[in-house]
Amino acid sequence: MQRGDVRARMVEGAVRLLAINGVEGTSFAEVLAATDAPRGSVYHHFPGGKSELLHAALDLASERGMAAMEATRGQPAAIVVERFLDLWRSLLDRFQLSAGCAVLAVTVAANDTELLDHAGMIFRAWTDRLTDLFVAGGMKRNAATQLAVTVVAATEGAVALSRAQRSREPFDHVATTLRRLAKS
Repeated sequence: MQRGDVRARMVEGAVRLLAINGVEGTSFAEVLAATDAPRGSVYHHFPGGKSELLHAALDLASERGMAAMEATRGQPAAIVVERFLDLWRSLLDRFQLSAGCAVLAVTVAANDTELLDHAGMIFRAWTDRLTDLFVAGGMKRNAATQLAVTVVAATEGAVALSRAQRSREPFDHVATTLRRLAKS
């Protein structure tokens, strides 16, 4: 197995574990068990320790979300919002309401200001990307920014509520409201 393959598997495993178990449940031992990576891989691939692994996991989670949204460029806000909702609905459904946002998991549990800053940067990047997509779809920038912040914040909260309540009902209520906002 090539070096990049093991590292990529470990980062992928860390994203999944963050979404399901949070920061505390994303130890190197858990990542190794989830990815069948050799024990010697830990400090070979992540000499900066757990923090380096978590930073890489945050980057992967962010890149995936942004790449998935790019296909909506030039579409009306309602389509952009629906795509964003689809990503989160898919996560909730795939993991039967047992997973949330890896970035939010770091945000609520990080004792490391660099990790917290990284998570904040990602939320800003998501908001900026949604704003740009809304503008490309015809919205004025100020309205686009307000909608983008609302979509990110409301969706993150809806995912957390759905997970905690073990019901998709909170997510579905928020999704209905966001759809209505995107059409206005």
